[in-house]
Amino acid sequence: MVAPFYKLHCLLKRAQMLLLCLGIAYLMAGSILLLQRSSIRVAQPNLASLPPLWSLSAPPTALRTAGLGMRARSRWVAIQAASGGGAKAGGRHWTASRSLGVQHLHHRWFHSLLPESPEQRVSVQRSSRHKGTYIGCFLHNASDRALGGTMLYDLRKMTSSLCQDTCSESGYQFAGLEYGAECHCGNRISSPRAPEEDCSLVCRGERGSPCGGVGRLSIYKVEEQLPGHRKFRNVHYRGCFKLLKSIIGTFPVYSFQPNLTTQSCIETCTDKELPLAVFKKPHCFCTWTSSLFSLNQQSDNQQCVGNHTIASALTASTEPDHYQVYHTPVLDSRCKERMFLPQRSSSLVALSSFPGAGNTWVRHLIELVTGYYTGSFYFDGTLYNRGFKGEKDYWKSGRSICVKTHESGQKEIEMFDSAILLIRNPYRSLMAEFNRKCAGHLGHATDAQWKSKEWPEFVSSYAPWWASHAVSWLKFGRCLLVVHYEELQRDLLPQLRLITAFLNVTMTEERFLCAESNQDGHFKRSGAQRPSFDPFTPDMRQMIDSHIHAVDQALQSRNFSGLPQDYLPR
Repeated sequence: MVAPFYKLHCLLKRAQMLLLCLGIAYLMAGSILLLQRSSIRVAQPNLASLPPLWSLSAPPTALRTAGLGMRARSRWVAIQAASGGGAKAGGRHWTASRSLGVQHLHHRWFHSLLPESPEQRVSVQRSSRHKGTYIGCFLHNASDRALGGTMLYDLRKMTSSLCQDTCSESGYQFAGLEYGAECHCGNRISSPRAPEEDCSLVCRGERGSPCGGVGRLSIYKVEEQLPGHRKFRNVHYRGCFKLLKSIIGTFPVYSFQPNLTTQSCIETCTDKELPLAVFKKPHCFCTWTSSLFSLNQQSDNQQCVGNHTIASALTASTEPDHYQVYHTPVLDSRCKERMFLPQRSSSLVALSSFPGAGNTWVRHLIELVTGYYTGSFYFDGTLYNRGFKGEKDYWKSGRSICVKTHESGQKEIEMFDSAILLIRNPYRSLMAEFNRKCAGHLGHATDAQWKSKEWPEFVSSYAPWWASHAVSWLKFGRCLLVVHYEELQRDLLPQLRLITAFLNVTMTEERFLCAESNQDGHFKRSGAQRPSFDPFTPDMRQMIDSHIHAVDQALQSRNFSGLPQDYLPR
């Protein structure tokens, strides 16, 4: 009788030891994995000893950061960037082959940070599943830019079809892919060919299609579309302007077309990769953004109606005339250049908002108008994949112009020296955040989701947070600039001037105009799809309205203007 119990006792002791060993091995494996996915803590300079961010000039357009400038981080781990880097460092000019080798090492390390499959290479002879025609592999670096149009990032799901569709919708004829994750558009190829084996990376979201390499573009000719049938995104009517013939004559492109239409003029300027189409039938001019087309120079639109003439627009007459001006889909090159701050700042500026208040859109505008990356208190992989490179930078690094946060605790608020407090109508904010939770940054919730039990639970927990977030920042924030989302929509340029002045950044008029022409970008949800019914019940409205009154009173108590009138009837 003793022997069986003894054997059972020994077996249980072995099982305990086995479970203990397995637990230790599991913890060790998890620790190793965590160390691999975060960076090693290194010595970081004392930020307090660095000069604060007082007044920064706009970044030079010729300055380009080498590589992708991205790095991994956890929320609590700081990363110190290695000094120097790039194609030129300390006055030393690296040879092309050595610089390319360094870039290869950098990008192999960068792609290894992504949790998907490791970097894979594809034979260029393999068949691809793209819509257009593969043209070849071309150089694409700081000195030889193959395509000069707009750019799109998707570091998780980039495919050749996605890139071609994006370029086609933006009015471009060529689509180029780089690093397996970046999409470039253009209407002409401006660099020499490269060996096909240099474009051996596959797309992150697709196997079987060449997707560029390090400093190399795999270029496709998108599907041909008949003239007049091309559909463009991001085309905006700027207004009617009175211009002198002597000024018109200096514009780089002129086209005379007896049957000229607005669409054909926009197509002409898009093909020439110029951001403005100046139209007066039968004359079409293409040019860059400039102070000639500022909003305070606009004329009455009636001056441009029926103001057509067959006479040459380039005659010796000095009399001014009225022209319609349109923004083409072409992104002005002065808006493309973005980088981290050239000097680290010890002054932390928050871009604080309730979720769903348009923080991503405002970050896009700030990066567009200043040329500097914005940071984040969190890490959102979706935004990082879309080109917000500051997402993976440590939020206290001092390298970002401002830092996104949704925090509203006193301790978190007091960690920032100043803040831009972005406030949006709570009805719109709640719907936007519910859309994001259900369908991502650019998607929309379905009617079934609006009717589910999750929606009332969401409103009951998030509506008080909308109010407490604003009230807490008004109470504990040190230096605040209050920006209302609705006012930013109505008066974009004046609001951007206030924001850049608060950030102590000196900007040119051209940069503001460039930002205005590309204000939507790829980060603003379309407002076309809405639920087919009013999702707010009377009880919800009563609760939300009480929170609106509380925030309005808090604003006025701090000598800020109250909430916009359209938040609720007064």
